[in-house]
Amino acid sequence: MSQRVGVVGDEAFAAAVEGAGGDPVVGAASDLDGIEVAVADGEAAVVDLLRAAVDVPVLPVDAGSGVRSVPSSDLESALERVLEGAYRTERHPVVSAQRAFNGVRALFDVMLVAAEPARISEFSVRCGGESVARFRADGVVASTPAGSVGYNSAAGGPVVATGTDVVSVVPLAPFATDADQWVLPLEEVTLSVERDETPVELLADGRTERTVAAGEPVTLSTTDAFETVVVPESVRFF
Repeated sequence: MSQRVGVVGDEAFAAAVEGAGGDPVVGAASDLDGIEVAVADGEAAVVDLLRAAVDVPVLPVDAGSGVRSVPSSDLESALERVLEGAYRTERHPVVSAQRAFNGVRALFDVMLVAAEPARISEFSVRCGGESVARFRADGVVASTPAGSVGYNSAAGGPVVATGTDVVSVVPLAPFATDADQWVLPLEEVTLSVERDETPVELLADGRTERTVAAGEPVTLSTTDAFETVVVPESVRFF
């Protein structure tokens, strides 16, 4: 019996699954039952699978180097290896951001950002209960190793190696010419809005979750891990 492979995103990937000898199951991330591995078309599909709490290994396709995705042009050969069991997996920390609300989960990054264009606010970063920095900026982003090669890197933050339980924290468009960036232990980071002068939104993996008020700190913690497939066709992390 051929292995059932979930496909989220490009339905054309079903043909690649069949070509590799698998049985494609195409649908929304929350509707995939009885599958043994999932294929995610792009970063959005990876996030959908995370939020659906799919508990099988995920093969990311065209989803960036942070999750060592494979190019779509190499998908069929990558799937052949997967269905033969010739692959390894990597586990990426999943971040929970919470305070006086139900926690939101993120694989790549958590961000506090001014909701209105061309507006800034004041933010602070704490680690282990101690103040790290306070600054005026458009926002602040805390990125996991998987997310550190994306928006974080574009904003000037350091790339963090896979397997480390840290986050890269970077001010977004800071109102200063000498702003710093920090690599901090994930379990000990708190982000806060310090002034109630403009609405600030909490984003998880680029998706708006809620408004965060001044005096409502957002504490990060690790909830679980997200497992991805690594094959020779996977891109290098760096």
